[in-house]
Amino acid sequence: MEVATMAWTAAVAGVGLVYWFVWVMGAAEVKGKRAVDLKMGSITRDKVQDKYTQYWSFFRRPKETATTAASAEKVPAFVDTFYNLVTDIYEWGWGQSFHFSPSLPGRSHRDATRVHEERVADLLGARPGHRLLDVGCGVGGPMRAIAAHSGSDVVGITINEYQVNRARAHNRKAGLDAPRCEVVCGNFLAMPFPDASFDGAYSIEATCHAPRLQDVYGEVYRVLKPGGLYVSYEWVTTSLYRADDPDHVECIHGIERGDALPGLRRQDEIASVAREAGFEVLKEQDLALPPALPWWTRLKMGRVAYWRNSLVVRVLTVLRIAPKGVCEVHEMLYETAQHLTRGGETGIFTPMHMVLLRKPAAAAATAAEEAK
Repeated sequence: MEVATMAWTAAVAGVGLVYWFVWVMGAAEVKGKRAVDLKMGSITRDKVQDKYTQYWSFFRRPKETATTAASAEKVPAFVDTFYNLVTDIYEWGWGQSFHFSPSLPGRSHRDATRVHEERVADLLGARPGHRLLDVGCGVGGPMRAIAAHSGSDVVGITINEYQVNRARAHNRKAGLDAPRCEVVCGNFLAMPFPDASFDGAYSIEATCHAPRLQDVYGEVYRVLKPGGLYVSYEWVTTSLYRADDPDHVECIHGIERGDALPGLRRQDEIASVAREAGFEVLKEQDLALPPALPWWTRLKMGRVAYWRNSLVVRVLTVLRIAPKGVCEVHEMLYETAQHLTRGGETGIFTPMHMVLLRKPAAAAATAAEEAK
């Protein structure tokens, strides 16, 4: 009996090891990143814990981070820190597109993501010969999908240098290297591009990191050619949100704290900000509303899955494969996922309020007159 028990235990352990390395660790080809490669961006191993503590201290009261010019000026640096902390974990558990999308019946999350990205290209009327700007490109998942779908050349900008290197590596691997897909490290509040240098532009759940949306929209307006289109998927609170409801407030603050947001904007503010920047508003739609299926289903991680991932991270930390501080970042992201799920289920939050904007063709004539 003892021999049988030992054999059974060994068999279970063997199956567990196979499951660990094949399904938990995953293949970089599929998940974009393996658990053993959680390096926390360009932060040195001995600084990860400190950087996480500094980030959490700054964003623990989200609404206060953009109330003064001094604090607002610090936001880009802390957003950069945030993406150093989370990029590897995002790629490990999510893939190369750091955004949500409506679920599609009988289709995978990857398919739903691709359809959501290709919608951007279709809204822009993108085609070969066009030069598009990806405002806040991350590691370039949307960029590659849009370039492949439309035949356009795409230039992405991200504040995080580690993401630039990851995006370029993915571009080369996909056969979509420059000039099809280029990546620039920079701040989308002050972009290093000449005026009127892009045929179209888009941002997918990226401008929420800006202290003032007006500043991002103003920069996009500047670099677009007259008549050029801009599509943005915005993170916003909806009309169902009640500032006097403690549960609502905690949910939204939880989203802001865990996603490096200096305060979510209201849904009804977006169009007016766009007009203030000079854009014509052609279309405005919450892509999360029915008949769209829930976007938050990907976040509904069960307790077993959570403890499995948590165990992986803890073991890698104990073995010093992952740096100290990764456990705290993983826990932060898990808690944030709960707030995001709650926001979606209650309808007080949407990550995909879509606006289609156009820089007036008359802007060319106005600019010419001002230059005289």
